[in-house]
Amino acid sequence: MGSTSTTTRSGATADAGAEPAPVRAASRPVPAARSSRPAAPGATADPGSRADRAPTDQAPADRVSTDLSRATDGPEGEPAVRAPGEVGPPPASGAWRPGDPVGGRRFCAVGDLRLESGEVLPDVVLAYETWGEPDADRANVVLVCHALTGDSHVSGPAGEGHPSPGWWDALVGPGRALDTRRWCVVAVNVLGGCQGSTGPSSTAPDGRPWGSRFPATTVRDQVAAEAALADALGVRAWALVLGGSMGGMRALEWAVDRPERVRRLLVLASCAASSADQIAWSAAQLAAVEGDAGWAGGDYHGAADGEGPHRGLGVARRIAHTTYRSAEELGERFGRAGQPGEDPSRGGRYAVESYLDHHADKLVRRFDAGSYVVLVRAMNGHDVGRGRGGVAAALGRVTATSTVAAVSSDRLYPVRDSEVLAAALPGSPPVRVLESPAGHDGFLVEVEAVGELVRELLAAPGGPTDPAPRPAG
Repeated sequence: MGSTSTTTRSGATADAGAEPAPVRAASRPVPAARSSRPAAPGATADPGSRADRAPTDQAPADRVSTDLSRATDGPEGEPAVRAPGEVGPPPASGAWRPGDPVGGRRFCAVGDLRLESGEVLPDVVLAYETWGEPDADRANVVLVCHALTGDSHVSGPAGEGHPSPGWWDALVGPGRALDTRRWCVVAVNVLGGCQGSTGPSSTAPDGRPWGSRFPATTVRDQVAAEAALADALGVRAWALVLGGSMGGMRALEWAVDRPERVRRLLVLASCAASSADQIAWSAAQLAAVEGDAGWAGGDYHGAADGEGPHRGLGVARRIAHTTYRSAEELGERFGRAGQPGEDPSRGGRYAVESYLDHHADKLVRRFDAGSYVVLVRAMNGHDVGRGRGGVAAALGRVTATSTVAAVSSDRLYPVRDSEVLAAALPGSPPVRVLESPAGHDGFLVEVEAVGELVRELLAAPGGPTDPAPRPAG
């Protein structure tokens, strides 16, 4: 088994909005991350790029780009979006749809995609965002992979097209761990997702939403789609691929299936193969969504507001979010307190129930139930060793300089999962354990700790395809 080293944090409260504390790695002090203002998404360089055609349900042709050096403006007359927290019935789907504000998204039509199942998914489009400028040889491009309900909006404020701020905002920008003065950062909305990439809410060739007809996809299919995007962007090999949870699965699959295209690898709070425990938690979530009368067998996208499967999706989110936080943190934050103004002994809610209700309501307004089902099933099927002689044989293919990190209090992807993964990687790198009470979500909450791992990895030589190191500054 690979060795384990521990990073620590000072006693900040485990709140997603709290400032992360400085960390210590491998028993020695690590300097605090800098906190410069992040770059505005895509605010760089010259236009001169080629554009690829996209299906009209995804975006008009002039919105499709394979340019890494500029973002495009949204079309005129975009409809307003519901403000976060605004009261009203949830939409049948919280997916991004053509005509919605585009925000920082760009689109690439990668064409027909042959899936692992042998089925061909036609006219695939991927939505993505970029920050920073690419080198002429694209050797400085980093791929960030999001988790289950994330999207391409890694960095930047909330606004038109993006109801929430970037989910790793403090990681990307000038002077930050992914310093956009040196690195060009790319984030893709995953295949099967609902924020601009082809998924169940997208329009099929017959003009109707894919819905229940959307084919089963795997993590390997997700990476195959991203590889087609990398080809379109002219990226021969990523300087770094990183992600947590489902994003860690994709990052790992990149390094296993296309080792020559990944120079450095950071896998956070993830695993080499989904366990029975993880699949069991997912099964309860799938049952909640598919048991909702509004699910309509997966064909609900034309339903009126309040008539979709939001109740089932909300229950799924409550189950999932409980596994994302630790028992210690929930106990310290909420204990047995009632929600202010409510009496649990008379049918009112406990404070922790209100907390879960809040997260459920947020999700159903920005996500699609069909995408949730498709992506959870892809995560359940994750196993890098499938058809490759087992996990150890598969991980033996990796040539990237690798870091594996876990969260001390993660009960969904426990430290043991990362130890198994790291032990099978070439060189058996030590697992870097982030000491945090935040549970699985620690990889999102402890941004400073993650940032120090990123800095350390980017300062190290990459895999065999790595060019000469770039000078600082």
